[in-house]
This record gives sequence, C-alpha cells and structure tokens, in this order.
Amino acid sequence: MENFEFFNSTRILFGRATENKIGEILKKDRIKKVVFVYGKESIKKIGLYERVVKALKDNGIEFVEHSGVKPNPVLSHTREGIEKAKAEKVDAILAVGGGSVIDEGKTIAVGAKSKKDVWRFFKRQDEIKGALPVYTILTLAATGTEMNENAVITNEETKEKLSISSRYIYPRVSILNPELTFSVSATYQAYAAVDAIAHVIEYYFSGSYCPMIQNRFIEGLIKTVMDTTESILKEPYNYNARAEFMWAATLALNGLAKLGIKGGSFPNHMIAHALGGIYDLAHGACLSIVIPAWMKWYKDKNPAQFERFAREIFNKETADEGVSELKAWFKKIGAPVSLKDAGIEESHISKIVENAYNIAEVWQMNDVYTKEVLTEIIKNANY
Repeated sequence: MENFEFFNSTRILFGRATENKIGEILKKDRIKKVVFVYGKESIKKIGLYERVVKALKDNGIEFVEHSGVKPNPVLSHTREGIEKAKAEKVDAILAVGGGSVIDEGKTIAVGAKSKKDVWRFFKRQDEIKGALPVYTILTLAATGTEMNENAVITNEETKEKLSISSRYIYPRVSILNPELTFSVSATYQAYAAVDAIAHVIEYYFSGSYCPMIQNRFIEGLIKTVMDTTESILKEPYNYNARAEFMWAATLALNGLAKLGIKGGSFPNHMIAHALGGIYDLAHGACLSIVIPAWMKWYKDKNPAQFERFAREIFNKETADEGVSELKAWFKKIGAPVSLKDAGIEESHISKIVENAYNIAEVWQMNDVYTKEVLTEIIKNANY
C-alpha cells in the first residue's frame, strides 16, 4: 500500500429537512451576506428556493441571487457571478443545486478573492491562493463536488472544459437531504450513476497496484450505485435508495477511493470533458460513451484487475465480459454507449481528438495519451 496523506475539511449534514438549518449555520459562522447561486426553476418547483430564502431572512443573512447556471457551467456566466461577489462585498457563496451549480459557486469563490482572470487557474497559469467560503445544498447526487476540492467549467468560446483543484474550495458545509433528489428524472439518474462509477474506476483500473481494502471499497460503491439506481428507476420516491445512492456518490469522489493506490489518472474524464466541451452533452452521457471504449483499449495493460472487476461486479470470468457487461448495463439504464447514440458523426473524431489532446497537455497526460492513442480510443466509441 502506497503512502498517503488524507485531508477533507467539509462538514456534512445528511438527512430529511437538513436544508432548513442553512440560515443558522451561516449565522453561527458569522456570515452576513452571500451570493445565492442556483440553476433555473427546479429549486422553485420543489419549494426549496422558498425554504432557503426563509432560512436566510430568519437569520438576518443578506443575499444576492445568481441564477441561470447551465448543466455544463460556462465561463461567461461564472465571470458575471464573480463580478457580483466583488461588487456586493459578500462573505461567502451559497450554492443550491447539483454539481454544475456547486462547481460554478466554487469558481466564483476563487475569482472573488483574486485580481486575476479566473480562467488562468484552469489553464494552470496561476496558483489559487484563496477563496470565499462555500456552503452547498445538494439537489442532484453525482459529481461528489459537495465534498471535494474540484470544480469544472467550460469556456464556451474555446470549447475547453477544464478543472481546478484546491484545498481552498472544499465546501465548509454541505447539506444532503435525499428527499431533494426525488424529482431527478430517470435520464439524469442514469447519468449520475455513470458519473459515480466513473469516479471510482479511474484509479481502480489505471493504477498499477490497488490494495485489497481499496478494491473492496470501490467494488462496494459500484454495487451500491448499480443496485440503488435500479431501485430508483422503479421507485423514484424510495427514500432509502435515494439516500444510499446520494452517500455513495459523495464517497466516490471525496478523496477516499484513491488512497494507497500506486499511480493512476483520470483518462475517462479527460476524454469526456473533450466531448462535453464541444457538444454540450451531459457529463454522465459523455462518460457512458467513453468508458467502454477506454476499457477496451486499456484492459490488456492491467488484465488481472479487469478480470477481478468482471468477477466481483458481474460474476463473469474474462476482462472482455466485464467490459461488455458494464456497457450493457449503461444501455439498460438509458445512457448512450456510442458516439452514434449521441448523434455524433464519425467525421468529428479528429475534432474530439484535438480537444482531448489539449486537455491531456494541461493535465500532463499527453505522454501516454498521444493523438494516436486518443484516436484509437475514440474510434472504439463509434460502435
């Protein structure tokens, strides 16, 4: 088992009606004014907007609204939020929504504390040296951003979808009420499941050594995600299924899953970000297209782990069977599994490769993921 240092500063409040505590939490932390970041109408339809506003007002917390966050949050809208935060001299960011809302909120938190353009941090041209505190109320379990140090934003002008990672953007408090996910559609539940699985299999497969405890932890999360997703698709108001899925998705990318693993990287996310940046597809849909294609390319580089995956998750024997079974499960829950499924023509492959390679350079993965390798993987995704 490799040496590691683990740090996670996020406080979690989990369970029914926990969102009603947000006002008193902010007041206790001496927060007087926030930018209230959210998407469009969904939090209003479920009554969450009204409850949050009441909690803020009851505790004397001023707020400036920043609504309209897109499912793939874009740089231009994020910059508008940064300007609001600076102009209004807020003390913190309150992000209420799914991963996209929280990622934009985190990025606003970084930009509000810097004189530099926030995109420089995504391009690795400058180092993040501070951020406003971030508080979150989660309405879509998938990305794990509610308990990690990451954020992803798309530059709609350059079609680049890049990430930042900094200890300054761990949310101070994240509120997870599974009931707030009852309204998540079957389609987005499928995408969320793919995303959660993707987060744990990256290091599981690409690391050169995975300790027993991590193997079992990751496999347990995958099985939980799969079982609860199937329950949710049949019974959308099943509280326990929603609750277990929500916590599994949080654990999948809060830093625990990769501990002690030797090596490892995030190639599926790199390629999926390239797809999402160009076509504005849901992140989970991009991953369900990429993962089987990458697995087909990579399986012979770590055959024992792929055979273990097939055996432990699907009760199959061979690496090929494991790849086929996962692809079939993605299809079963309604996620696309090929470029064709997403309406992307084969003639676009070179464009996807170029975008993916640009991200590989920023992430310093281009030594392995050359344009030739990326072409081979993305061609696998064409079928």
